[in-house]
Amino acid sequence: MDKNISHKGTKVKTEATKKPITFFFVPSWTALRLCVKPFLVFLLVLTTIPALAQNKTARFDPDGSFWIHGESPNDFSEFGAINLNAKRSRQLPLQGFELRTGKRIPFKTLTVKRDNFTFTTVTVGGISYAFSGKFLKGGVYSAGDLDDETPVLEGTLTKFRSGQKIAEAKLKFVYFGGT
Repeated sequence: MDKNISHKGTKVKTEATKKPITFFFVPSWTALRLCVKPFLVFLLVLTTIPALAQNKTARFDPDGSFWIHGESPNDFSEFGAINLNAKRSRQLPLQGFELRTGKRIPFKTLTVKRDNFTFTTVTVGGISYAFSGKFLKGGVYSAGDLDDETPVLEGTLTKFRSGQKIAEAKLKFVYFGGT
């Protein structure tokens, strides 16, 4: 069907459309309401994911020296420190079991986890040591505000002579991060 449309005296011939086109208009408040809820959920998820990731991957680094809190038991009077130095920092002593004489006995086995800290040393002069315990605090020890009066490690230290247990003590240790 043809239609004649007049505009300011001009006639134009056009074709009529077969079906009228209709537009659906959503009022702005409805559109906003439909978009806000998913957007808020998206923001909540977006802000929660990094927080969860940080909790799961919180860094634990106890590198430094651990000294017996208080007096050393008589059976361990030679004990100097337990030295951890996983990054081989020049500011820290070499990793191992240190005697008061300054001699270091290397670890034979070593597990360093917050809830599971164990080691055995190699045998030197027929004597070896073993430890089984846990850290009382997480985090990066060298970055923390740790003092030499608050224990951060506890466990059982065992001394062996020719493979036979000759001494054992439940001990607490304080942290020293080096100079």
